[in-house]
Amino acid sequence: MARRRSVMSEDLKYELAKELGVADTVATKGWGEVSSRNCGNLVRLAIEKAEKALAAQNGNPQK
Repeated sequence: MARRRSVMSEDLKYELAKELGVADTVATKGWGEVSSRNCGNLVRLAIEKAEKALAAQNGNPQK
């Protein structure tokens, strides 16, 4: 079975990892060493950022 292409760019994932404080783990050990909880938090943060960007684009800025 072929792997799906990532929706998020590597740069965006690394930026989010910096915000969550797991960038050092990613840089030294790779994404496989990031805990499930932190991966879930990364996805949650990405969704929040996407929702804010979409709202701002539609003229309804959120805080």
